[in-house]
Amino acid sequence: MKTSLIFLLLPFTFLAQPNMDFEISSVNPYGLLNPEAPPETGDYAALIGKCDCKSTRRKADQTWGEAQNMVWTFKYIMNGRAVQDESIKEDGSHSGSIRQFISDSSRWYVHWYSNKPATTSMRTWKGRKQGDSLVLYNEQKAPNGMDGFSRLTFTDITSRGFNWYGEWVNQTETFTYRTWKIVCTKRED
Repeated sequence: MKTSLIFLLLPFTFLAQPNMDFEISSVNPYGLLNPEAPPETGDYAALIGKCDCKSTRRKADQTWGEAQNMVWTFKYIMNGRAVQDESIKEDGSHSGSIRQFISDSSRWYVHWYSNKPATTSMRTWKGRKQGDSLVLYNEQKAPNGMDGFSRLTFTDITSRGFNWYGEWVNQTETFTYRTWKIVCTKRED
């Protein structure tokens, strides 16, 4: 009787398992876009994979520092419903983001974390696709106290790579000060 009950319940056990076909696997090392995710989740499709990048930041004297090698990896997470990225820099600093598109607000919410300094609470940028670029904002005052935004832009996105810029912009975006630039070449898909 017990054996018959086990065989009777066995098919229901498999039915109760969630469909995880879009998760990272040996066949799909960067996951897959879930067709049930908001269509905008595909905004990052060309970035999915691993890129070799050159990261350059401004120094305190306002000149550009030396370019630093960086590997930037993007992958689908949450069964293909969100995007996660991780950057590994040659100086030992690493950072990443969890990117979710929220349909109710028609915006991306990007939660950033880092090891230098270690992140105690994640800073969040919000934005959307503008033309062929992905543009994200976080309120931030300038060193002189002027209200404005930290603006992050992915641009020149192709299957071969992309450019990324970190800038401070005033509230009307009539003044822009670039603080960081990253140029990436796709290594693998």
